[in-house]
Amino acid sequence: MGPQKTFAYFSANFPRKATRSALLSVLVTAALCLSPIFRAWADDTQQTQTPAGGLKSLSLEQLGDVEVTTVSKEPEELWRTPAAVYVLTHDEIERSGATSIPEVLRLVPGVEVSRIDSDEWAVGIRGFGGAFSRSVLVLIDGRSVYTPLFEGVYWDVQNVMLQDVDRIEVIRGPGGTIWGANAVNGVINIITKNAKETRGALVATGGGNLDQGTGAIRYGGSLSNGVNYRVYGMGFVRGPEFHTDNDDFDEWRMGQAGFRTDWQANSRDTLTLQGDIYSGENGGRTNIAFFFPPSQANVTGTMFVSGGNLLARWKRKLKGGSDFQLETYFDRTNRQGVQFGETRDTFDVDFIHHLVLPKHQDFIWGLGVRLSPSNFIQTQATVNFLPQQETDSLYSGFIQDEIPIAVNKLSVTLGSKFEHNNFSGFDYEPSVRLLWTPDNHQTFWAAATRAVRTPSRLDQDLSLTGFVENTSSFPIFLEITGNPKFVPEQLLGYEGGYRSAITPRFYLDIATFFNNYNDLQSLGTTTIGFAQSPPPSYTYILITVPWANGVEGNTDGAEINPDWKVTNWWQLKGSYSYLQMHLKDKPGSTDANTANTDAGSSPHHEVVIQSLFNLPKGLDFDPTYRYVSALPALLIRSYSTMDTHLGWKVGRQFELSITGENLFRPSQIENSIGINNDPNVGIKRTVYAQITWKPSE
Repeated sequence: MGPQKTFAYFSANFPRKATRSALLSVLVTAALCLSPIFRAWADDTQQTQTPAGGLKSLSLEQLGDVEVTTVSKEPEELWRTPAAVYVLTHDEIERSGATSIPEVLRLVPGVEVSRIDSDEWAVGIRGFGGAFSRSVLVLIDGRSVYTPLFEGVYWDVQNVMLQDVDRIEVIRGPGGTIWGANAVNGVINIITKNAKETRGALVATGGGNLDQGTGAIRYGGSLSNGVNYRVYGMGFVRGPEFHTDNDDFDEWRMGQAGFRTDWQANSRDTLTLQGDIYSGENGGRTNIAFFFPPSQANVTGTMFVSGGNLLARWKRKLKGGSDFQLETYFDRTNRQGVQFGETRDTFDVDFIHHLVLPKHQDFIWGLGVRLSPSNFIQTQATVNFLPQQETDSLYSGFIQDEIPIAVNKLSVTLGSKFEHNNFSGFDYEPSVRLLWTPDNHQTFWAAATRAVRTPSRLDQDLSLTGFVENTSSFPIFLEITGNPKFVPEQLLGYEGGYRSAITPRFYLDIATFFNNYNDLQSLGTTTIGFAQSPPPSYTYILITVPWANGVEGNTDGAEINPDWKVTNWWQLKGSYSYLQMHLKDKPGSTDANTANTDAGSSPHHEVVIQSLFNLPKGLDFDPTYRYVSALPALLIRSYSTMDTHLGWKVGRQFELSITGENLFRPSQIENSIGINNDPNVGIKRTVYAQITWKPSE
């Protein structure tokens, strides 16, 4: 194979794992045909049933008043948010039947989620999806889970007890002004409940043909001094997906425990302390090159993962609606597999000061510092990061000012993030956002933002050697190397949107965008020479290809998200996401494949249709239809599928549920595992049942 083909193979592999209208008519027709029965049931039980608390009992009009925090790090109403924001509520998460965060994210417009195998997903927002989500910043209660080694997220260890998740806020579009580097295409913030909302006990257990065994236990309470707390433990075993070669390498098991305490010390001060520890084993397959004998082989093995985190937050209310917040956390990750190992400690401190100034002006500023010492553990001679020990650093500050032009009608928000990191030095990420609310039920907004993805150790320090062929004279190897001169990838994003409660029963959210990218990751100029292998040494031909900033281009698209409460017991939700990517090589670039690969690895069209039925006797039934168009660069065909969730509240203490996923066919391929000449993994049809016990407090 030539250098370019070899690169496509290795870059995907290190680490590895990177008619519909008729169906809708059937769903709607079936619901309408059954509506007299449902209505009769609803009328019979209307006087005896009380809607459960929380967001699910709100009207669509009231949902616009829900406060979100991810856009500005301060609570603000969704109506008054000049950004493309989607909030997955606790009720939506519960009724999805999903058992992991990536599976829940399939419901969010503009978010691409494709399962690679049992324990890995490719996740992206508005393009550039991959196994490490390099252009998306993921947070858990404000704690960043970004890893500088592979410029992204280890999705296999981002597990939370879904029963304790309050909401997931997703920003589609750049969020760098507030959150800094790597919040290029979006931000996902997973927010857990305050401990005072989880008092009492909860025990849940379940299983199915793929999620073979799951269990969770939690207990929460309060102390006399106003401290609320909870402790939890959870674990699961997930079986392998479908493999045509019967090599079921991707079994996955994980255990996790943690706690959270919240203390309302007085009317001004709130303190939170929380932490988690975990340990797991993730099966996988990867391709490894060997110097002795000169060869390469697909190797099946287990990645052993463990770690933990501890977060503390203090928030104080000041006069006139102002406040400040101090947050600090420590995060430990440890990964050890057949191809590499790494240990990393991250220490982070952030301070935020929110000032309410005269004439309704909102001003926020903050400072932050993050230090992340790491140790790369070399387990194969052909894979290395140099230096093996390094401390990554990030120093940051930001300012943002919301200036009202017409009070409660028109405002402009200006701000910028300023950062210095050890990879590329100083950078800045400014934004300007305009918000117009002509009345209480309509919002128009527009924004222009600059965001960057800073280089990572993968970009600057990698040494990855692959075997090409063994000739009669010399073996031939290819090496992908880091580039110390690799500069940040840059985005200039332009967005606009409209959201409206058109009627008390019909809500519509529309967002459009145009993103211009520069200095995207690509291959550099190839060089050929001779090198010596490790002892016992021999001479081989080495083809060297460094990383480079050789791709530029733009993306454009739109997301439409309607929400219709047809009746008191039936709600239709859905989304349509359109994406077009136009990427090309920069002048002078020698990379022939990366632009086309990036552009062809995200779907042009995604459709989600949810039909939520609230039935009498504690029953709810929720079918969800999904369509995802093809990924031509990965040779993945388009597919459509159906998930269903049936829940039943038995009395006041028990909840039963049955979930079916990917119901249209026994298995479907959603993404490529990235190993040359290796069959992709089929994602199985699954059925999963769960019983939850919630005794009274």
